[in-house]
Amino acid sequence: MAKKSLQEKFDARKDAEIVTIDKPMPGLETGSKLLISTPAEIDAWVRAIPAGETRTVADLRRDLAQRHGADSTCALTTGIFLRIVSELALERLAAGDPEVTPFWRIVEPGSTLAKKLPNGPAFISTRRALEA
Repeated sequence: MAKKSLQEKFDARKDAEIVTIDKPMPGLETGSKLLISTPAEIDAWVRAIPAGETRTVADLRRDLAQRHGADSTCALTTGIFLRIVSELALERLAAGDPEVTPFWRIVEPGSTLAKKLPNGPAFISTRRALEA
């Protein structure tokens, strides 16, 4: 089976979903509503961050949960989808597209995600400095 492209991964999940958890999770009780977002929704949220400003993943998760009437947003899938959004932006940038999702406004230079990205923490720090 062929490996999915970043665009295919981005497009794979069409709709956000709210699930009711059946056992306690850190910070959530049984019966809490947990949002499973989409890469497209996360992409749109990141694109709305004004140039020169930053947000945290906690801000993202809290805002999306509130928008959907959920108690929280899934940390695991949010991290996966943010990585897809970030890597797709880097792929598009490398292809010459200057209008990419500004993931450097949410991905912290010292974060685990930044270290996994092809251009790494230095790229994020440089982009943030260019916008300051």
